[in-house]
Amino acid sequence: MGPPPPVLPLLLVLPLLAAGVVLRQSQEPKELWGYVQVRSKAHMFWWLYYADNPTKDFTELPLILWLQGGPGASGCGFGNFEEIGPLDKEMKRRNTTWLQAASILFVDNPVGTGFSYVDDCSLFAKNLTTVVSDMMVFLGEFFTHRTEFQTIPFYIFSESYGGKMAAGIALELHEAVQKGTIKCNFMGAALGDSWISPLDSVLSWGPYLYSTSLLDDKGLAEVTGVAKEIMDAINKNQYGLATELWGKAEDIIEENTDNVNFYNIMTKEVPEVKSNEQGNLHLRLYQRHVRNMHKDSLNELMNGPIRKKLKIIPDCVKWGGQSIEVFQNMAEDFMKPVIDIVDQLLAANVNVTVYNGQLDLIVDTMGQEAWIRKLKWPNLNQFSQQRWKALYVSPESTETAAFHKAYENFAFFWILKAGHMVPSDQGEMALKMVRVVTQQQQ
Repeated sequence: MGPPPPVLPLLLVLPLLAAGVVLRQSQEPKELWGYVQVRSKAHMFWWLYYADNPTKDFTELPLILWLQGGPGASGCGFGNFEEIGPLDKEMKRRNTTWLQAASILFVDNPVGTGFSYVDDCSLFAKNLTTVVSDMMVFLGEFFTHRTEFQTIPFYIFSESYGGKMAAGIALELHEAVQKGTIKCNFMGAALGDSWISPLDSVLSWGPYLYSTSLLDDKGLAEVTGVAKEIMDAINKNQYGLATELWGKAEDIIEENTDNVNFYNIMTKEVPEVKSNEQGNLHLRLYQRHVRNMHKDSLNELMNGPIRKKLKIIPDCVKWGGQSIEVFQNMAEDFMKPVIDIVDQLLAANVNVTVYNGQLDLIVDTMGQEAWIRKLKWPNLNQFSQQRWKALYVSPESTETAAFHKAYENFAFFWILKAGHMVPSDQGEMALKMVRVVTQQQQ
């Protein structure tokens, strides 16, 4: 390995307005952004927004790190402009931005995602261990330089593959805080529609689609058959093969369901894959699960007005330009479960929240409940015996927006009428959930 690389954080405060971007006139939330060199020739981009609450200073509200999925999808792009940031991709104010309840730190992770980049193709992360170690370098630098956040309650919220990464990062961060190597007030992790146990998700696809009238008996048999092949591959530790079979399972589902959308079963995914690309499995999987979050309008925004506004993106770096390599390099690690890491977090008394969208298929709620039943956490039985509580977006509302169950340091939110991207589909309920998780609301 040699000596550790020099870390070159760029901590910049720049105005929100940029050429070609027109915003409504009012005071905008304070922002910072920059790069941290997490390894030699590996550069991680981050973007921080201070909380924007009319009655509370940012020091009275928590800090949330948002981790996107993929791997290879950009939090600074998709999470920011499509889900929880102050503005949507049309540069209009988002009424349900999480900045009302917290400061938000977006990070393009793993390196190569979004505006993050590597100078050498051998430096892409190939497993969770590297993802975690890179993020620990980043978090160490962030809390060293941004001392105002060292005592503020800090939470990691995540989505999809970001949840798998969040579990590993949360455990390592907890240990670093205990040792005193990182100074922060870490309060817990929230795993949204998270790829914690890929096998449990895959095994539940058939029953879930069958119960919602999206598969018939023949289709269920076909999906069940390929799910068993995936289980056999995983049981033999053939994780690369399991990822290939995962792609095959998705193809079978699309054939049987007339292209159901894996991110929301109430909608349809119009196939974009060209016939000459059918042979490249990783490309097809990337297009289905990462390029989906790099659609033209967001791509134009990030590589146009946002790039001009940020002023620090190297000329050779295109937003999302290395994302397919990020995805392909993680393929061997993709189907590995991290249930054991969740168990270690619970045993260490770290607060863990699971939240899931009712209409998600790729990480359906049935699959989430299946891996939770496998936890070795001693309090699992007491958690399971709790009666869930209905939640409403406001006291005036009569429509059930979610169900919630919690015991000790573990909680679950079942978010109704939401697909894979909960904050996009049910913004008000997602914001309420943030306030409950961060102990601002019952």
